[in-house]
Amino acid sequence: MVGDDPAGERLAARLASDGVEDRMIRVPGRSTPVKRRLHAGGQIVAREDEPGGGPLPPAAVKALIRTLERAPEQVLVVADYGLGGLPEPLRRWLVRHRERFALIALDAHDLCPWRDLGPSVMTPSVGEAANATGLPRPAAELAQVLREDFAAGVVAVTLGSDGAVVVGAGTTHTTRAEAAPEAHTVGAGDAYLAAMTLALATGAPMPVAADIAQVAAAVGVACEGTCVCDIEPLRAALTGQATLVEADGLDRIVRRRRAEGARVVFTNGCFDVLHRGHVSYLRQARELGDLLVVAVNSDAGVRRLKGPDRPVVPVEDRVAVLAALSCVDHVVVFEEDSPAELIERVRPDVYVKGGDYPPELVPEAALVRRLGGEVRTLGYVPDRSTSAIIERIRAHRREPAS
Repeated sequence: MVGDDPAGERLAARLASDGVEDRMIRVPGRSTPVKRRLHAGGQIVAREDEPGGGPLPPAAVKALIRTLERAPEQVLVVADYGLGGLPEPLRRWLVRHRERFALIALDAHDLCPWRDLGPSVMTPSVGEAANATGLPRPAAELAQVLREDFAAGVVAVTLGSDGAVVVGAGTTHTTRAEAAPEAHTVGAGDAYLAAMTLALATGAPMPVAADIAQVAAAVGVACEGTCVCDIEPLRAALTGQATLVEADGLDRIVRRRRAEGARVVFTNGCFDVLHRGHVSYLRQARELGDLLVVAVNSDAGVRRLKGPDRPVVPVEDRVAVLAALSCVDHVVVFEEDSPAELIERVRPDVYVKGGDYPPELVPEAALVRRLGGEVRTLGYVPDRSTSAIIERIRAHRREPAS
């Protein structure tokens, strides 16, 4: 439910730009809730809320129920913040038609009106859990009582910077979290709930889903402002490997890490037949900063630079091998002959090239320095080059069989 107002229009535009189907119901005369936070020096110094909401007219309630009747019978997330958008007739309809949805996730400031829903997963804060049970208790007891009272599948009682206690059928799992500044935690609970719901919906065991949810919240609170968990850093955090990113995604990652004070290192190359020399110089490059971004020439770009018989290894394999190196944080593929456009976007603190020539001869040196960066060249291990390896292979193939 949104108002027929500028805030509702902005939300609709954002959904459209992100490719999300818009099933919102516009209610004339209703205000769309808006929350604003003013940050300075890593602190929230002011907040301004336009609560909006209020009771829904009967026509809007009927429209909302019709929307649910047409919804895919898969996963439903109920987020009830007490603004009047989920009235009693809707709650009764959901209870009667609970079997329509394979999984229902519940996030409500006041849990009691939803006692008959039988959610698959609930994620109350410890305060919300205590209010629903009527007594302050340890988190594990609160989760167990809620699971029994609400006939819930999984109950995760979130503890902010202390992580969460998650209870399922015969299983209790505890997750840990790192403390984050208050200005970084807006929306962390939503990222937690979304990741938990997705993981359970795909069949993940409860402890695995709980760990994924905790990591998603941690990824989100790494940036100041509204918590957003991008898939690339989530995958990297879960696998411990670098991630292949698009240029737009790389922009967001670099901005966030730089805001945290990270020193960004950038390098590029073909990396066709990754060898000891590459690994040595990439490790040295990573030691120059906190985040190493490796840009890789596409197959067409390698052919233009190296000739029609290259690359020997296709780009998807070159990227996979680079991403497996612990010293590499992110990998991006570029089509152009020069990485200049990517350098403009990333604005690296350090630009690294492998070779035994001075930095002044690096074609991109002037651009990097104009952007305020430093240029470094790191030598390869002697006799460890792709061309030498390929030539040895070809020479071996030319030798007559004995």
